[in-house]
Amino acid sequence: MPNTGANAYPSRYRWLGLLGSLALAAGALTSGALPAAATGPTLRASGGAGTVLVFAGLTVLTAAWLLLGRSADAPPADALPANALSAEALPANAPPANALPAGAPSGNGLPAAGRSAARTRWLTATLAWWAAPLLLLPPLFSRDAYSYLAQGAMLAGGFDVYADGPAALGGPIAQQIPQVWQHTPAPYGPAFLLLARAAAPLADHPYAGVLLLRLSAVLAVAALAALLPALARALGTDPAAALRLGALNPLVLLHLVAGAHNDAVPLALMLAGLLAATRRRPLPAAALITLAALTKAPAALALPAAWWLATAVPPPDGPPRPGAALRRDPHPAAAGTRWAGTPTRAFRVFRAGPGRAAAPRPGAAPARGHRLRCAAAVLAVAAGTTAAVTAVAGTGYGWVSALTTPATASSWSPSSGLGRLAAALAGIAPEGPVAGARLLGAVVAVVAVVLLAVRVARRGSGPVAALALAFGAVVALGPAFRPWYALWCAVPAALAARTAGARRVVELACAALAFAVMPDGFEPDSAELVLAAGGLVLGAAAIMLTERQLTFQERQPAC
Repeated sequence: MPNTGANAYPSRYRWLGLLGSLALAAGALTSGALPAAATGPTLRASGGAGTVLVFAGLTVLTAAWLLLGRSADAPPADALPANALSAEALPANAPPANALPAGAPSGNGLPAAGRSAARTRWLTATLAWWAAPLLLLPPLFSRDAYSYLAQGAMLAGGFDVYADGPAALGGPIAQQIPQVWQHTPAPYGPAFLLLARAAAPLADHPYAGVLLLRLSAVLAVAALAALLPALARALGTDPAAALRLGALNPLVLLHLVAGAHNDAVPLALMLAGLLAATRRRPLPAAALITLAALTKAPAALALPAAWWLATAVPPPDGPPRPGAALRRDPHPAAAGTRWAGTPTRAFRVFRAGPGRAAAPRPGAAPARGHRLRCAAAVLAVAAGTTAAVTAVAGTGYGWVSALTTPATASSWSPSSGLGRLAAALAGIAPEGPVAGARLLGAVVAVVAVVLLAVRVARRGSGPVAALALAFGAVVALGPAFRPWYALWCAVPAALAARTAGARRVVELACAALAFAVMPDGFEPDSAELVLAAGGLVLGAAAIMLTERQLTFQERQPAC
């Protein structure tokens, strides 16, 4: 039977992405966020051909990821069992695996569950392929990893990391940090500082210290790759699509793996907490999400979502009715009530999407008290975890007042840009308008989060979708924006997006943000912009040649 279309050659895109990752790695050796000994006092990398290679590789990698999305519903033949028909033979209108009943045969003769598992395994292997060339590099696209090392060394040395900046530490590690951050305190919680302190013995060897920090980020990305499909199954969404959007994502590879950013650990902890919530374990869920928030504070938004998931009523046995809504549990999860059947079966109601909440049933009135007691237990666990981790770290609660550290006078965000525009139009100094615009953005973000919570409570709409939108509001309207912040929205959105259109919006946003930062993490000058444009052209040419070759092969029948 002939193989045609993008589904016939998904392995080609795996190889293409690997080529892009290798080009990124080669370019990073001269244009990345190199140690000060290689960059001099300005901390600017030499760039040149390295910048061209980085942007060419970035173009190829991002395009391979987008093209892989066209074939996401069908793994290549080598990913399927030997006794299954070729996945490339699927008709164009074949339904995705998650749209078929469990155990039903898919369009290629393989049961839907087996086909989904094959896709997930293939995408996980692809993630490993694309991440491997980035493991031993100096940091790429940011110098934040050096700040993490300095903060860990300061904690080990008895400094107050919430009052002093890396300049107080001095030494080789402080030399790696840009001047704008030399006197700023740590904006992270005590859980992260405990992790950073483990790397403190390597503070005098920045490259080795970054590798140790990257190891923790890579382990967290591996956890993401395992948690996303499991949580997607519990929520009734496509596991392979969630894995591709949430883990096999250019922003994950560029900023969590290559950049060694500390967002990887709290994202993994947050997903672990949400998975525990779907399995009716609200207290472990609260502990895990609190640990995530004690690493980076935005993770605290997931606590209400976890409580809602843990106290949801499962649907009756059998498939849900069209338009069925998620209902709350009249029996509190805090009391240890367990529902018959597997967690996945218990949460098939998520497949129905948002709708109106079911009418209260007789005897449901006392359930409100049970839910409140469950909420109180969750809050108690969160408070206890916070106190315990803070006591172990010995840092106190200064991190609460240091949460605005990522925002400087020159930081960019939509709200900051609006303030600068208003100042320019009025012909006044930007400080006042920028501060006012940032305050307005924070107020709007809080209102958006509250409205999303009310919508979930009143209409039973999906809590994970609401969580993704809440993170989006906080990130977009915050005082400072970095491309990797978008992962806080993209990861839960990967679990909540049920249509190809919704997934395409996430894809395009992540693809655009992948090009937003220069390899050394600094703002570009005109020469670097020319080099970056050359890399984009080179990468686009490689993609066009590949697609042209694919078009030729599609005309050739292959039995």
